[in-house]
Amino acid sequence: MPALLFSFSPDSYELAVREIREEFGRDVEIERVSANLGRLVANAPPVGELAAACDDGRIIFVRHLTVEIAGFPPDDVPPGHELAELVLAELPRHPQRLAVQTWTDGAGSGGTFYHLLEDALGARGVEVSRSGQEIVVSCFVSGRAVLVGLNRLEHSLADWPGGRMRLARSDERVSRSEFKLEEAIQTFRLDLRPGGRALDLGASPGGWTRILRQYEQEVWSVDPGALDPRLDTDRRIHHVATTAGEFFRRNQVRFDAVVNDMRMDQVMSARVMLDAVPHLRRGALAVVTLKGGGRNPLDAARRGMDVLSKEYDVLHARQLHHNRREITVVARAR
Repeated sequence: MPALLFSFSPDSYELAVREIREEFGRDVEIERVSANLGRLVANAPPVGELAAACDDGRIIFVRHLTVEIAGFPPDDVPPGHELAELVLAELPRHPQRLAVQTWTDGAGSGGTFYHLLEDALGARGVEVSRSGQEIVVSCFVSGRAVLVGLNRLEHSLADWPGGRMRLARSDERVSRSEFKLEEAIQTFRLDLRPGGRALDLGASPGGWTRILRQYEQEVWSVDPGALDPRLDTDRRIHHVATTAGEFFRRNQVRFDAVVNDMRMDQVMSARVMLDAVPHLRRGALAVVTLKGGGRNPLDAARRGMDVLSKEYDVLHARQLHHNRREITVVARAR
């Protein structure tokens, strides 16, 4: 079976290895390729089974997957037409379109290899884009090796190179935390229906509130702290300057979604989400970041998820690119 390549946060390699072996057995052989790339070299599960475990939250600290089809020293990479033939030989039929995604072990994008593959595949009649295709060609570039992978998008976990989602910084941005919610919405294809009512707990300064408004939600923003003045004129934002507990004692509104990016430990944050349940419609969407965890963030995250599971069905749990020492959990209220 070919090797599987998986991406992770540089601080989370040991956590990802532990999760994979707990799920698929201690005999899975794993090696670290770079700061944020690992390889399952023997006794690995099929990529679809690994992807399913990552998608439903059994494995949290893996961000991206691909199946390795070739590797070369950086100074001995074949010409583009040979790389194209290598890719096409792995597919059951000649594709009309492919996505090509390149990244490096540093800040670079590996753009040289993107254009190399784009030109070579284009010469073979294949339309190449950076995302949005059923089949994804991955190319990881480091000082030691150039690795080429191939995978179905549905098994890749993210439609971004190595799971590194890049979101544009705009003048309207209220806070960096906006990227976390936007990444969760895009990665998990969350359905925020226009006209819904959303509850933003710990809202100040209003970054997540602003993202919810972009998805046409009417938002109740709960936080004793102020919201960014640029949000003041939006009549579909209701800032309630109080604590979550006080809000729940007085609230009469039922919500279609609740989000929580509050700075507290995993179990406390999860308990706040339980307090929100009586104020939610059945099946309401929930997005919460579980933070910290000290020396054992995996067990701490699982404790938080166990608390959530008392009143929610956990759909996804992952350390996304814009998460730091935290994970994002997506759930639905029962």
